Amino acid sequence: MIKHRLLSAEDVPDRNERALRRDAEENRDRILKAAHELFAAKGLGVTLDDVAHHARLGVGTVYRRFPNKESLVEALFEQRIIELIDIARKSLAFQDGWEGFLFLMGNMLTLEAENRGLRDVILGSEYLKQRLTDLKAEVGPPIEALVAKAQGQGSLRPDFRANDVPVLMAMAGAAQEYCGVVSPEIWKRFVAILIDGLKASRGSLTPMSEDALDPDQLHQAMVRWKTRRHA
Repeated sequence: MIKHRLLSAEDVPDRNERALRRDAEENRDRILKAAHELFAAKGLGVTLDDVAHHARLGVGTVYRRFPNKESLVEALFEQRIIELIDIARKSLAFQDGWEGFLFLMGNMLTLEAENRGLRDVILGSEYLKQRLTDLKAEVGPPIEALVAKAQGQGSLRPDFRANDVPVLMAMAGAAQEYCGVVSPEIWKRFVAILIDGLKASRGSLTPMSEDALDPDQLHQAMVRWKTRRHA
């Protein structure tokens, strides 16, 4: 004879709880997406209130997921830091040191030029100090080895130093910040100019993917730059 046991409340799946967890994850994704868009465009000066407004969520919802901006920055940029480490390691795998150097600079500059928040984090901010110390420890040796390889092969100018890399990244970011509004890809033009200046021999020039700004674009860039700097 089969005995039937009555189902208790504990046996019934808690649909409300599952729905709450799903909503919480969706809210987290919305917060991270909004933060990514704002940090990329405006840098780390963005507040959690700004993020909440951009995500169309209540401020309390954002603070429940991320009690402070440090925790949000850490969640948002950890993957980008991992990508930078991976780029540095892969660049050293090239047999041709110059090709490896171009791979390194092209990928790192792209990540930073297109994300002002990441640039702020890497080039110096109050956030992720310990993680950035780890980043330098992991990225530094392969970049130094790559520079030595390219110089040893005679392709990279002998007075270049690994410590010049973050400065070049800042320069590309500044070009994007200055005139990216009127020409989003213009920073690539200046990177090409920079790269040619690093060649040990200048027999061939790096092709430029973007034209120079026309007079009207340059004027717009200057006006917008002054407006942003004095806002």
